[in-house]
Amino acid sequence: MSDEVGPEASEPEATLPQHGVGPWPGGEAEWPDDPRYDPELLEHGDTRNVIDRYRYWRMEAIVADLDERRHGFHVAIENWQHDMNIGSIVRSANAFAADTVHIIGRRRWNKRGAMVTDRYQHVQYHEDVAAFARWAREASLPVIALDNLEGAVPIEAFAWPERCVLLFGQEGPGLSPEAAAAADALVEITQFGSTRSLNASAAAAIAMHSWILSHATPE
Repeated sequence: MSDEVGPEASEPEATLPQHGVGPWPGGEAEWPDDPRYDPELLEHGDTRNVIDRYRYWRMEAIVADLDERRHGFHVAIENWQHDMNIGSIVRSANAFAADTVHIIGRRRWNKRGAMVTDRYQHVQYHEDVAAFARWAREASLPVIALDNLEGAVPIEAFAWPERCVLLFGQEGPGLSPEAAAAADALVEITQFGSTRSLNASAAAAIAMHSWILSHATPE
């Protein structure tokens, strides 16, 4: 199978009409004199799945503004199989303003769950775990792996570094042995029911929010 980014990359912008806005009130004469605003959106309305702050903004302007607000954590995901959860993890990374999402392994990943948030989120690719680990060392970023493996620290007792990379494995197999060995710390999400594991995208969202609780303040 080809390793190139698949057709999912060209999907149209996800729309949520019930949360959108119509054309700018008052017509063209009332349009804001601000280069961040997109004339086409001002004229026709904005039904994109974006927060109110970014209504009518150009995509490039949104990315630039996010770059001023991104947090100190990165997210890395192993991609050895066609895991539908990767898109959802990217969406959560965007929601929590992660610095960058790192895809380890195959460049092709299913983007449907991302709801095109990858357009606003920096994504970087690494050929394998070794290449990713070299990048993390050069960036002086500790790698915090999330999995319920022996020796893992319960997430409630873990002190998140302000700058770090949260590393996740695939749905089913979890972290590869190489990824677990490359981590500076291993953390597990405490569970209280009968299941042995959480859905990968759910676990990633919990871990990101745990970091947020330690280091981020709502605006």
